[in-house]
Amino acid sequence: MDTVPKLAVAGVAVAAALVALAGAVIAGSGKAAQPRPVLRWTPGACVTGTLALTACNGGDSEVVAMASDPPAPGECPEDTDEVLRVGAGRTACVRNFLEPHPGAPGGGGGLLRPGDCVTLDGRERACARPGWYGRALALTAEPSACPDGTLDTLEGDSRVICLGRGGQVLDRGACVAEPATDVIARSAVTRLPCDSPHAWARVVSFEVTPARCPPGSRRYLRADEGYRPVTCLYVLSK
Repeated sequence: MDTVPKLAVAGVAVAAALVALAGAVIAGSGKAAQPRPVLRWTPGACVTGTLALTACNGGDSEVVAMASDPPAPGECPEDTDEVLRVGAGRTACVRNFLEPHPGAPGGGGGLLRPGDCVTLDGRERACARPGWYGRALALTAEPSACPDGTLDTLEGDSRVICLGRGGQVLDRGACVAEPATDVIARSAVTRLPCDSPHAWARVVSFEVTPARCPPGSRRYLRADEGYRPVTCLYVLSK
């Protein structure tokens, strides 16, 4: 008679143990917290509109290359929209996923390239904005390497910016206001429409010395540090 209750008690104990084991299995089946990914400035990383690293499900642009500071020629792809300084001696070359692409020629951002517009200090400015001096025709190591069609040059970070037509760059046939002195900086030369009442003279040629100006050129401008230092002028009749 005493064995039956003992068996029943033993069975209850086993059942309780099984329940406890099942609970342990269920409790252990939950997923552990995942560590947050470490964001690094590397090719393929994504960047927000405020130029901060982010997970790539919420980025506006992508790091397409890493480069030195400033980037050496060829370190950033040509379609780079922005160059970001991300540390000592390091920059990130970034391109937007969607338009606009300011790195396109004339867009005002990214890498300086032919077709971009620049101010007198050699900085790029969007061609749609006012205040730029000339449009880049080529980038070379020295002025003598500029291609045909170069009308002026500016010094960039490590290269010479060869400028073609456009902006305030003077060309043959352009008219200018009368300057205050004969030796002037580029920024002091004011280009005007030739039918303007303030137009003083028309450009007829560019020479190395005044002696090489054409016979009909009675006046000239001599600019300090100019690519073509002597601008030969024909004074307009009033």
